[in-house]
Amino acid sequence: MDILSELGPASYRQINADSWQGPVHQSKTDFVAEEVPVVLVYNNQPHVVMLCSPVDLEDFALGFSITENIVRQPADVQSIRVYQRSKGIEVRITIPETCSASISDKGKNLTGRTGCGLCGATTLEQAIKPLKSVGPGLPLQASQLQAAFETMRQRQSINQLTGAVHAAAWLDAQQGVVKVREDVGRHNALDKLIGSLIKSQYRFDQGWLLVTSRASYEMVQKAASVGVTLLAAISAPTALAIQLAEKSGMTLVGFARNDNHVIYTHPHRLQHSFT
Repeated sequence: MDILSELGPASYRQINADSWQGPVHQSKTDFVAEEVPVVLVYNNQPHVVMLCSPVDLEDFALGFSITENIVRQPADVQSIRVYQRSKGIEVRITIPETCSASISDKGKNLTGRTGCGLCGATTLEQAIKPLKSVGPGLPLQASQLQAAFETMRQRQSINQLTGAVHAAAWLDAQQGVVKVREDVGRHNALDKLIGSLIKSQYRFDQGWLLVTSRASYEMVQKAASVGVTLLAAISAPTALAIQLAEKSGMTLVGFARNDNHVIYTHPHRLQHSFT
């Protein structure tokens, strides 16, 4: 895969702000997250504009292409080129012409908000895609899951400054937390993580996925599309997410924080040891 990237804007900026705690006032310098329009252009045809944190955009382009079924396999993404423009960022992606039909089916020149999970979908069939069944995967100790969430928190460098971005992390069975990706949009963070894992040739059946957002159905859908067997979210799942996780065979965990968690589907993969 050919990758070219120009230096884009920083993921955050400093601003002056007034802080109040009850009657106590102070002027302070604050850090706020950037939210930048990013247009994905496939074979010279604009497909979608997403609002993203302007980092790890090559990972995002690859992950989005896979999880949105624009390409069938990573090798179909022939090149990714990132350009800074006056009003945002342009990511130009080259794919085989045989893959272009899927883009035409979804339409062009679409705009996705930061929290959008249905970008490009114009029919119910496109929104709720057929799910793959995930493999058996590996068992995970609950204590490992709790430790991994703490490690992920420590590695959320943008969120530590701004408090405004989501993260997705990969807990590898042998190496622990190996990847963390952040973005103002939870779906973007997940696509960035998936793209990074694909580039590094990690196996999705040899680890577990952690996210700092709610477990909405599109998070389950994207995870299932690459064979993730366990998804743990710091917040709640939706009913549709539970339904899709059950159908795909995925273990879905919610409210994974403060040494607590709730298992909603296929609980056999998350093990508990008490002494």
